[in-house]
Amino acid sequence: MHLQTLYLKPYALNPIKKMQNTTLGQLKTTGYTSRSVKEELRENLIKVLRDKKAEFEGIIGYDETVIPELQTAILSRHNILLLGLRGQAKTRIARLMVNLLDEYVPYVAGSEIFDDPLNPISWYAKNEIATKGDDTEIAWLHRSERYTEKLATPDVTVADLIGDVDPIKAATLKLTYNDERVIHFGLIPRAHRSIFVINELPDLQARIQVALFNMLQEKDIQIRGFKLRLPLDIQFVFTANPEDYTNRGSIVTPLKDRIESQILTHYPKTVEISRKITFQEAKLTADQRTSIEADGLVKDLIEQIAFEARKSEYIDQKSGVSARLTISAYENLISTAERRMLISGDKNTFVRLSDFAGVIPAITGKIELVYEGELEGPAHVATTLIGKAVKTLFARYFPDPEKAKKTKTANPYTEVTEWFTDGNNIDVTDALTNVQYKKALMLVPGLYDLVKKFHPKLSENQTLLLMEFVLHGLAEYSQLSKNFLNGGFGFSDMFGSLFNAEFDEEEDEDDFR
Repeated sequence: MHLQTLYLKPYALNPIKKMQNTTLGQLKTTGYTSRSVKEELRENLIKVLRDKKAEFEGIIGYDETVIPELQTAILSRHNILLLGLRGQAKTRIARLMVNLLDEYVPYVAGSEIFDDPLNPISWYAKNEIATKGDDTEIAWLHRSERYTEKLATPDVTVADLIGDVDPIKAATLKLTYNDERVIHFGLIPRAHRSIFVINELPDLQARIQVALFNMLQEKDIQIRGFKLRLPLDIQFVFTANPEDYTNRGSIVTPLKDRIESQILTHYPKTVEISRKITFQEAKLTADQRTSIEADGLVKDLIEQIAFEARKSEYIDQKSGVSARLTISAYENLISTAERRMLISGDKNTFVRLSDFAGVIPAITGKIELVYEGELEGPAHVATTLIGKAVKTLFARYFPDPEKAKKTKTANPYTEVTEWFTDGNNIDVTDALTNVQYKKALMLVPGLYDLVKKFHPKLSENQTLLLMEFVLHGLAEYSQLSKNFLNGGFGFSDMFGSLFNAEFDEEEDEDDFR
């Protein structure tokens, strides 16, 4: 007998090693014992917890909430419902549960449902063992193959999930419809001894959900008129979005009652956690990472946009604001800076506030607007969110412009705002090279000194970024006027812009008459 030792993760408790050319007799000599998939998950999790190892790597922000509840459900050997809005890592959590399975398990070779050699349930496996005894051939199943995932859609049928009678098989094998060998198994029986995940459960038609009752409670299947007892061993994990309960469908009450543990997921609770998720998931090239500098300010602004969206009156909060918004927005932000760098001929650059004009497509594609938001328009809502994010973070870097205006001490923004009051303006767009960008900002008297007063130890790039940040901040506090331009923003005097806007409206009315 040739034995081949394979790498096992530290928490794989089953002492059996994968063997080539294995027979049932040889397997018995190793001391192998049968375990249900839920027992396997439970015992391996116990080992993980005792060794203080991380079994859900890449899941950030759930250490004190979702993960403990999930571990409790696994220890209780429960079927699980992960309930939460889109973009809350529900499917990823389910996929990572595979890591709690043994690396390899033996099964009767040729079995469609990977029968346990010591606990066969299908006709094929029982017949093989009855015919060949200890000479029955044993194959090995890797944990990556013990995971089945199905997206619930309205067109899913009972045959897809459970199975159906195959008339062609019956005719070929010359069997009557009373013989279980004429059954073509669906996805769930083929997930025997595995983890089976149904995503967006409420989208499944009610009659299809009813077909899951027996598998969850009695652990058997029913196919048409067959009196077939097939005690499947499956860890069920379901995911659902709360909005589905009212908008697209619902989980029928008897099925929900049979799912023992319901775990609520949530969005990141702090900017810091959200930022870690974004940088973990964002796909940047090596060139982008080396040639484009992204300061902590712009990274926090990206995350703050999502936080502003999650409390915006223009956005449907029942639909949620996915974590994919910040990931896509950050990728767009870096790509906007890269495009500007390539066009200008600069060898490297840093992300500017004006580059946030490039993240608008990433925002508009990730938000569901309510009626008021539709009236405003997606692009306008996206621009508003960016502005609110700037205003929220501005107080962390500089004094509140409104309070500074009312205090008896010298207003640090006076020199900057008076320059615009005198009729001057500045455009900051992606058409500016690094040198032109610096030159444009330096035109504003007092702006450089203001930044250095509050942040004296910054690099030149960081100083320039904060100089532009001051302009955006003053605009959000209604100290300056900010206009959206193609590829950037324009800044001018607030009151002058109002008077010009009123004058233009009067001209338009005269033209109309």
